[in-house]
Order: sequence, then structure tokens, then C-alpha cells
Amino acid sequence: MAKQTGDASPGFRDVPKAALVTGSGGFVGRRLVEMLVERGAERVVAFDLNPPADDALQHPAVTYVQGDITDKAAVLAACKGMDCCFHLAALVGPYHEENAYERVNYGGTLHVLDGCREHGVGKLVMSSSPSTRFPYPDPNVRGLTEDDLAKINGGTYSPQFHASYARTKAMGEKAVLEACSDTLLTIAVAPHQVYGPRDPLLMPSILEAARGGKLRVFGDGTNRVSFTHVDNYCHGLILGAEALYPGSKALARFYIVTDDDSQLLWDAFDQAIVGVGIRSIKTRAAVPTALILGVARLTMVLGRAIAFGSGRPYPHVMRRLKLDTFAVRMLVIDRWFDISRAKKDLLYEPLLSFEDGWADMTAWFAAREPS
Repeated sequence: MAKQTGDASPGFRDVPKAALVTGSGGFVGRRLVEMLVERGAERVVAFDLNPPADDALQHPAVTYVQGDITDKAAVLAACKGMDCCFHLAALVGPYHEENAYERVNYGGTLHVLDGCREHGVGKLVMSSSPSTRFPYPDPNVRGLTEDDLAKINGGTYSPQFHASYARTKAMGEKAVLEACSDTLLTIAVAPHQVYGPRDPLLMPSILEAARGGKLRVFGDGTNRVSFTHVDNYCHGLILGAEALYPGSKALARFYIVTDDDSQLLWDAFDQAIVGVGIRSIKTRAAVPTALILGVARLTMVLGRAIAFGSGRPYPHVMRRLKLDTFAVRMLVIDRWFDISRAKKDLLYEPLLSFEDGWADMTAWFAAREPS
């Protein structure tokens, strides 16, 4: 654990003894369960829609519960006896049914709040997203703090959301922060572009496309982003829980945690691609942003036509086509943040630098690269 200094208010350095982790089967959830046990939690209830993976942590302190976040009774039961809830369960990405986002990301959060109130859970840490605050219509973020984003947006959240995921995460986060009280202390902590060993989404998609020769640099390749190693994010979530005590400046606030620097997105991707033994994407001609956005728009039109003709849901079709305007924009804009608020209020410092974390992830994928 990284060395910490600063505020020694009662409870600030205490890891919750009994913690619920919703979405425990996900990339971050799995590591958070492990880290809570590593830091001394005596009981961790791991709640997820799916059964635990075959290689999930087996430890006397961990109880795996298979349940649906949209099932209020199941959520309430999971909250019983907990000191703290880490709420990570959510639908992510652009390829789900529209009403499913609200049912899971907002309705599921309301169930967690009800469970905390009914069973006297004193702390609730919500896993949020910077996308709830991306400016509109220009989503570029260049070294901004949480307060800077609020000033640009003219309010706490984006004036118009770029995706249903962001809109419904904002709805859930707002409910959590507004619920903060003397009996339920709440906070929201968000990463940006999480990566690391066992990543099931970002790097597998990048490596698959690069392996098949289908990946090119989009745009001029100079856009910068903040990355967050999964260990750094879980560390930030735990610090968020430790910062929940009466009178804390962190109560009912939103924080962004990252590796505390920015990287050229396409250089980072290429470093990992080459690191696992795949040909550099820099050897292929880049694709102009306008061109790839045009292709994405045509793909979305095609997806709607296929969905209409086949009777299949549009999101399911787009999940196969894997290209839409939102995904493209996220690969060509700047998205990097000033995390001074988290450093000051949560005493957050990354456990791993980007260089060490990216090498850690690359080595993990290299060991599993098909021969």
C-alpha cells in the first residue's frame, strides 16, 4: 500500500470490516474484492449477476452471492450486516437496450440505497464515471478538475449526455450523493480508462483488431488521455470509504482518480500491441477523423437496416458491427484530468505509475497471446 500522510481523523485509515461489492464479477469488482481482503476486511459479500469465475478468490472472508441488481429483494438481503457498500454494478458501453441502462444504472442504484437504509449500512461508495461530466457539444477535456467541469457545464453534470450510459450513471450518482445523511455517508469515485491484467474489454478489442490488421490510428494520433490502472482505482475506492466520517470534506462529493498523468492514446495502444508481439499499427496509414466518423455513421445506418429486416434488437446488431460514432469520438478526443481534489481530500496517490502499470498489463496479455 502506498505511503499516506495527512488527516488522521477518526476512521480515516480504517478499511471496512464488512463490505458489500456489487458488480463483483466485473474487471474492477474482482480486484476490489481481492484488495479489501488483502487490507484486512473480515467479511466481503461479492454480489454479481453471474456466478464467480473459476479462478475467483477463494477465501474464508469472501461470500459469493449470485443476484440481479434490478431485484430489490436480492439487493436488500445482500446489504444485511454490512458496514460499507461499494456499488459497481452497471451496464457499460453503447450496445445495450435503451431502457436497460435506466433499469440497471439508476433503478439498481435506488435498490442499493434502500438496502443501505433498511439495514443501517453506514457508508456507500459509488463507482461513477467522468463521462457524466463531459462537456457538450465539444467533449474534449484537457487538464480540468471536477470544479472546472462544473463551471464549463453550468452545473454538476453534462448539459447533454453523449451516451445513455453517462446519462443513467449521472442519475444514479445524483441519487447517491443527495442521500448523504448522518446515518448514511456517501461519495462517488470515478476512474478514467481503466486497464490492467484480466481486462475483458478494452485491450482484448484493441489486440484483436490489431492482430487481424484492421486497426489504424484514427485522426492525427496526438490526442491525450488519462489512464487508470485497476489497482489504482480500487485503491481510490477504498480511500473513498475511509474518507467517509462525520464532518469530512469528502461527504457527498465526486472525485476522479487516475494514474496522475496523461498519455498519447495511440502511442500507448501501439506500445502494448508491439509488446505482445503484434505488428505496429504505426506501419499503416492513419485514417482521417472525418472519414472514420463517416464510416461509423454508415455502419449505424446499416445496423438499423439489419435490425429492422431481421427483427433483432439494434444494440445486438451493433455489438457485432463494433463501430459507432460515440466509440470513434472517444478515440480521437482529449480526455485527461487534474486529480488534485482526490489527492487533497482522499490523500490519493497512485500505487503504480502508468509506465509500471502499462508494462504489468502488457506482460499479462503477452503471456496469453496466441502463438
